[in-house]
Amino acid sequence: MRFRFGTKYDHLTSDLPCKCCDPVLQTLTHRMNADLRRRGFFVGAAAMLAGFGLAGLPSAVQAQATPTKAVLFENVRIFDGMSETLSNPSNVLVIGNRITSISPSPIQIPADLSVTRIAGGGRTLMPGMIDAHTHIMFATVPQLAVLTSDIGFINVAAVKAANDTLMRGFTSIRDMGGPCFGLKRGIDAGLVPGPRIWPSGAFISQTGGHGDFRLPIDLPARPDDFTYSERVGGSAIADDPGTVRKRAREQLALGASQIKIMAGGGVSSAFDPLDVTQFTLEEMEAGVGASENWGTYATVHAYTPKAVAQAVAAGVRCIEHGNLLDDETVALLAEKGIWWCLQPFLDDQDATPFAEGSPNRRKQLQMFSGTDAAYALAKKHKVKTAWGTDTLFDDKAAARQGAQLTKLTRWYKPAEILKMATGDNGQLLALSGLRSPYEGKLGVVQEGALADLLLVDGDPIADIALIEDPAKNFLVIMKDGQLNKNIAA
Repeated sequence: MRFRFGTKYDHLTSDLPCKCCDPVLQTLTHRMNADLRRRGFFVGAAAMLAGFGLAGLPSAVQAQATPTKAVLFENVRIFDGMSETLSNPSNVLVIGNRITSISPSPIQIPADLSVTRIAGGGRTLMPGMIDAHTHIMFATVPQLAVLTSDIGFINVAAVKAANDTLMRGFTSIRDMGGPCFGLKRGIDAGLVPGPRIWPSGAFISQTGGHGDFRLPIDLPARPDDFTYSERVGGSAIADDPGTVRKRAREQLALGASQIKIMAGGGVSSAFDPLDVTQFTLEEMEAGVGASENWGTYATVHAYTPKAVAQAVAAGVRCIEHGNLLDDETVALLAEKGIWWCLQPFLDDQDATPFAEGSPNRRKQLQMFSGTDAAYALAKKHKVKTAWGTDTLFDDKAAARQGAQLTKLTRWYKPAEILKMATGDNGQLLALSGLRSPYEGKLGVVQEGALADLLLVDGDPIADIALIEDPAKNFLVIMKDGQLNKNIAA
């Protein structure tokens, strides 16, 4: 084997005795290159290391060479993510990462399959839950630490947060801003446990907008000077249509499944009052256009009618929050078929802590005051409504992820709530189209759907509080056909 230095240096390399000329190693190299072309870097690397007799690769790599496995759930009652009632006792077969068979009769298992049988005992099998508005990188770390800590620490905290999220039964999350591409890659590669992630990447903000976390002493900004948040992929500041378009394209190039734009004032940011409208129509259209050209969509952070109306005019497909919307604007969302990802923000134990009397606390109370009316309007106009937590900077609130879902009993029936956190949120994930990171249907228990499943010790339609204690009540947590938890007797 000759080093690729060019013919000019052949006289320096042609007679070098090296192990590269060993015919065994040449054979392994050819095999590795074929694997690299056919299956990608990680699987090709696995083949090479297997040739050398090396072990210890992550299970996701090794799984390529293992026989197909199956899991059979026997005697379960199914909440399918769409219906208002549980099914009659049924059996569900998972082969690989798909639900292949659902039957009230015993399911015959092919003899060549390695099967794990789980006795349901009449318990509830339901889809893995979906949190449609997270900031997984920022959920559990105090705001000051997010703004001042080394990004390595933030990554470590996010790895733990991802595992905890999965163990609470949330098998998918739609991340609405933050540098989570690396975390997603690590989870997908099997290096660490965690949910599926639909990443937005850096949220796009105007100067002084909800995504601008600079200090007052940093303004005016120096030309072409990127903030720390921008350098680590947390936010992207843009103040003209061309820059908005460029920043959106950057996130899409990095793997964003949708684009998040800050269209109005926010609670946790320092510069912007809650009532302000952010970006011009032309700037907003630039971000929407970049998303649509990439085969996906843009969603916006906004609370007020004016901010939402401008975003709708620009062509966005989803509104995040919107707690202060009026009847006319909500009717517009219904007419246009736009999704509304609404959070049950109340002045309770899950509220992000801000000092009493501070500008952030005053904005927070203003926002809380509209939550009841927002849900009433969503139901009145039958808007396509999603649910998400939007937990920030608070590990205790993050741990109450399921409890934040059950708060919806203030406005919805338990079956409606479960449907929102599974089948409905799954439809919102599908809005990413071909830019969806995962191929297959989620949020439902159907033949052919991806096997993200929970076995619940009880009936969550009759007692939705069961999901508040996942450690006790979720006997099985399955993601992508893999048993992440199995304590079923």
